[in-house]
Amino acid sequence: MSLPQVKTGVRAVAIAVAVVTAVATNAADQRLEQILVSAKRISEDASRLPLAWSAVDEGDLTLIGHTHPNEIMQQVPGSWISRGNGQESLTALRSPVLTGAGGCGSFFMAADGISLRAPGFCNVNQLFDANIEQASRIEVIKGPAGATYGSNAMHGVINVLSAEPKPGAGQQLALETGPDDYFRGKYRLDHVQGRHGVSLRLNGTTDGGFQEESGFDQQKLTLRHDYDGDTWSFQSVVDAANLNQETAGFIQGFKAYADDSLRTSNPNPEAYRDAWSLRLYSQASRELDNGQVLSITPYLRRNRMEFLQHFLPWQSLEINGHESLGLRTSLHGEADRLSWVAGADLEYTDGWLREEQEKPFSPNQPEGIHYDYEVAASTGAAFTQLQYTVNERWTLDGGLRLEYTHYDYDNLAADGPACAPTATACRFFRVADRSDNFTDWSVNAGASLQLRPDHYAYLRLANGFRAPDTSELYRLQSGQSVADLDSEVIDNIELGLRGNTGSGLSYDLSVYHMNKDEVIFQDADRRNVSGAKTEHYGLEMSLDYRSPGSWYTRLDATAARHRYANNALPLGVNDPIDGNDIDTAPRLFGSARFGWEFAPRHGTAPVAELEWVYMDEYYLEPENLFKYEGHSLLNLRLSSPLTAQLAASVRITNLLDEDYAERADIGFGQYRYFVGRPRSAFVELRYSWGEG
Repeated sequence: MSLPQVKTGVRAVAIAVAVVTAVATNAADQRLEQILVSAKRISEDASRLPLAWSAVDEGDLTLIGHTHPNEIMQQVPGSWISRGNGQESLTALRSPVLTGAGGCGSFFMAADGISLRAPGFCNVNQLFDANIEQASRIEVIKGPAGATYGSNAMHGVINVLSAEPKPGAGQQLALETGPDDYFRGKYRLDHVQGRHGVSLRLNGTTDGGFQEESGFDQQKLTLRHDYDGDTWSFQSVVDAANLNQETAGFIQGFKAYADDSLRTSNPNPEAYRDAWSLRLYSQASRELDNGQVLSITPYLRRNRMEFLQHFLPWQSLEINGHESLGLRTSLHGEADRLSWVAGADLEYTDGWLREEQEKPFSPNQPEGIHYDYEVAASTGAAFTQLQYTVNERWTLDGGLRLEYTHYDYDNLAADGPACAPTATACRFFRVADRSDNFTDWSVNAGASLQLRPDHYAYLRLANGFRAPDTSELYRLQSGQSVADLDSEVIDNIELGLRGNTGSGLSYDLSVYHMNKDEVIFQDADRRNVSGAKTEHYGLEMSLDYRSPGSWYTRLDATAARHRYANNALPLGVNDPIDGNDIDTAPRLFGSARFGWEFAPRHGTAPVAELEWVYMDEYYLEPENLFKYEGHSLLNLRLSSPLTAQLAASVRITNLLDEDYAERADIGFGQYRYFVGRPRSAFVELRYSWGEG
């Protein structure tokens, strides 16, 4: 889609906004309340919050019944979780699909507000550490987040919320089967007695994989205990995940995903990924005598991962992990028209990484240890976020965060190149022991205007940052002995409009422009350097209509442009790229759903839903010479109670059996694809019993 087409799309949406606003002026006066937890660590009515956000609730998660986060996030405007093989993924959130350390460091991914991995030790696939399968809700903040978030919350936040204990819910067992020896079991328990409540969410999946010698086994557990005392209330969670995956690598060749002899092949049958994670926290909160609410949350995090780097010709093995101890504190208060939150965050992490190669590949990629190091990381931050109600129509919002990061790096291998002296351009350089410090700050300010009851417009300015990842600083190549890197920064301005007409139509529109500076990249000499600039602008739209009868429809759409904003040439690029599209950045994507709710049976309404998913074409490399043509998919979902205790769901993905790629790129001079799954049918039975 060309720039004129993007502008035409923006004009069309502007007209739509005008129409919606006109309808809004005739709407009935009823209060619109939309609850958000992620913005300020408390539940609040976010309908008039000057912030772009989306949420996927438990009912939608149950109907989607996803086998990969990609299936959920295509219902969030501005977001695309690009599906790799098995449970692997790459993220786009108001951004192109980003890879490497910058691909995970640009997004804050959390469970109950606590980062899934420590800042500086992220992984692009880290969403598989969260129990999304049994979450109560997923909240997404788009663009730089508020002051309660620090490093990594540049392009946005994905926060997976655990399920609180539900009185009377009892127990439920769900069993599911699908193609290629796919089986999944899910168990849930809710028990509330007096001041105590317990919820247990446990699931296990095995998938034989539709490509040769692929598939995975995965288990997740979330145990939560809530206690409501006279003075203190506690919310304590144990969250664990384990993944053992046989990974199918890229298939190569132009449109190889449409070749029946290639699409089920696995060029890397030796590839695998094993990952394990554990998080524990206990949030203690109490109301003080002056009405303020104090919250103290100590937490522990442990992560381990081992995988074969099948995407590199020399196929080295990486083993990494880290252990963190952290403390989040906050104080919430209200005084007349002012509400505020202030706090401090502390975290200490011991992390390590080891890369080794079993067989020789070349003098520049030798067998043996490539890297072996440890990093002790300390982070401290102070923040405040304020909201002032000027009158019943105007609300002002603003915040400030100051954050300090310290890395103490210890090289456990010999300093210098990992290659023999005869190597001409050794790929692996071990940095000598050193320390690095980064001090960053972020600020945000916004205003919200109530146009009519239940209809709001807002303006927001915000910036975000991320300190360099440890792998960018200490995993160097080609003789670079020191990476003199700055923190990446991003500036954002956006306008938004959201509301509810009172006659079944709700809408949420936002237009944004972001400039990103000091982007870290690998230059033509394979050095990790700062200095690239990128530009991001677009429009995100959600329209949801619920008829007075039984049917509903929803549209979630994104029109965006992500471009290089200077000629800081990355590795392998020779021609100027200023103004070019960033690779893997479709200009238009989204989904639309049409559903029908039938007459209730056994207290629950059966649902049938047809979903259309659209992905525009996108470039595969910075010079914009090669493209993926895009695709459209249809998915069908049916869910119905069979008895008072038994319910069933049927899902058919890729209903028309389209040939497509989940992800496409150019690597080492070849078209490469992760293949999209063929038409697949999944059947689930759910049996509930217990407290009632």
